[in-house]
Amino acid sequence: MEFFRTLPATLDTTGLQQRLDVPALPGLCDAIDTLVQDEGPDNGVVYCLWGEFRVRRELINGGVRFSLPGCPNGLAWTLTTGHPPEPRAVILHLTINRQEHDPDFIESLEMFADSWELSAA
Repeated sequence: MEFFRTLPATLDTTGLQQRLDVPALPGLCDAIDTLVQDEGPDNGVVYCLWGEFRVRRELINGGVRFSLPGCPNGLAWTLTTGHPPEPRAVILHLTINRQEHDPDFIESLEMFADSWELSAA
């Protein structure tokens, strides 16, 4: 399943990659409550609306990718800019490795996607 959001932000690729790291996640997404373990910009453990998970960050073309490697649904999300159809916007692309899921979990994914705030980043 895939979920997309266009986020109000004026960050370019370099700005996204510099500001969006694992320790910054609780300040950028209301669905991520706490940084439980800080292992630098690319790794750590967070507590979020689904519980405690290891999170990893990768720098990618146009921005960053975060993943929860221990998530049974393979949750991952990217935040990118500079690409069509809206090269000046920041696009959140959230995915899980299932084509269908129960309505409550889908609702939590929608809530996660809606909880991102980059205007202060």
